[in-house]
Amino acid sequence: MERSYEKIGREILSAARNELYLSLPYLDAALCALAFQPGGGVTLSLATDGETLYYDGAFLAERYLRSRTAVNRAYLHVLLHCMLRHLGKKRGRVPALWDLACDAAVESVLDGLDYPCLAGDAAPLRRRFYGECRADMPVIAAEGIYRRLLRLALPEYELARLQRAFLVDDHGLWDMERQDGQERSHRQDEKWRDLSEKTRTAMETVLAGQSAGGEAVLEQIRVAVRDDVDYRAFLRRFTVPREVMAVDGDAFDYGFYAYGLRLYGNLPLVEPPETREEKRIEDFVIAVDTSMSTSGELVRQFLACTYAILRSTETFTRKVNIRIIQCDDQVRSDMAVHDLEDLRRYMENFQLSGGSATDFRPVFDYVARLQREGAFASLRGLIYFTDGMGIYPQRRPPWETAFVLLEEPPLSVRVPPWAIRLVLGLPGLERAVSAAAEEADMPDPAELPEL
Repeated sequence: MERSYEKIGREILSAARNELYLSLPYLDAALCALAFQPGGGVTLSLATDGETLYYDGAFLAERYLRSRTAVNRAYLHVLLHCMLRHLGKKRGRVPALWDLACDAAVESVLDGLDYPCLAGDAAPLRRRFYGECRADMPVIAAEGIYRRLLRLALPEYELARLQRAFLVDDHGLWDMERQDGQERSHRQDEKWRDLSEKTRTAMETVLAGQSAGGEAVLEQIRVAVRDDVDYRAFLRRFTVPREVMAVDGDAFDYGFYAYGLRLYGNLPLVEPPETREEKRIEDFVIAVDTSMSTSGELVRQFLACTYAILRSTETFTRKVNIRIIQCDDQVRSDMAVHDLEDLRRYMENFQLSGGSATDFRPVFDYVARLQREGAFASLRGLIYFTDGMGIYPQRRPPWETAFVLLEEPPLSVRVPPWAIRLVLGLPGLERAVSAAAEEADMPDPAELPEL
């Protein structure tokens, strides 16, 4: 009987895979990436370690008899965990909260797919949870939900209610230690990253217009395959070469210097150059979206990170011309920063101004006027921190522009092709602050001015 259930379970999964392929052809490669195997110690119908899909044949047969679409949803639920690389991101996080965040993120995708093979009515508790998450983040992703759960610190009974509402598969195999652990985990992560990239490319090109209803999948995949960004390196693209008073070790040959000392006693043949060329930030604009859709706390963290990086001796000259502009649908404040002391005072007394709708055009008009009036000697660029949702200028400005987003925006948000679009998560910001502090021998980030 047990062998019979194993065979039945395998046939049910094969049928589910075929039915999903007919409705979601852009998942063709991913649908075949998991081998079926009974057992694995699963306590629910399905579980995966990223390479194999384990199942309980009896449980699967019982579920299939009750609802064929429930099996299809469970199969795709597990597959999306792999494609969104939830398994490898669990390390270092609170297990119960991460499991819930991943399940909620995946179920939000499934509830947004309008296909008969995935039909299911989201319970009121789930719909309310999605609405609360959308108020906090442009795309309902596991990372954003996890941060929200940490911040809310819900009581145990409330967490248990949410876990029951979203529970579909067993995550027990996510925590298993393997003999070749790190190498195998990295190889597996690369495999699913590659499959996600192929799926995204198919949805955006070959199957564009044919993947109707798959916008939720595409939004999540864009978040999953997003590269980590080095914010310090990104800021350096706005620097200009300048001579500074310092010995240039790379341009000085110590062999001739030492030879002269040996030959004449105290007379070197060459002297080290007293200046060297470095790339420094001088004329620069930082614009901050202060509309109602932008979190004040995120703005503060972004400015604190930028402040820490600019303080490093590698990028900050003694005299600079940085303008920090706050704007929603009009320019609310403009602060000129000319040296490190100005920057420190601004951060210590920082206040957010605004709270209306978002319109990016006033900042560009304002900066263009400043440039005409001679406020900048050589404006290198403008960084605009925002959630991306607003009215963009139609024409490209004569300076380089970057829109920095802390969350992946909805597909409806289209940054102009002439601008740099940078999605920088909070972990990336925190890493940049720590790296800048170490690099410039600065105080610990926790000692930076309170905002």
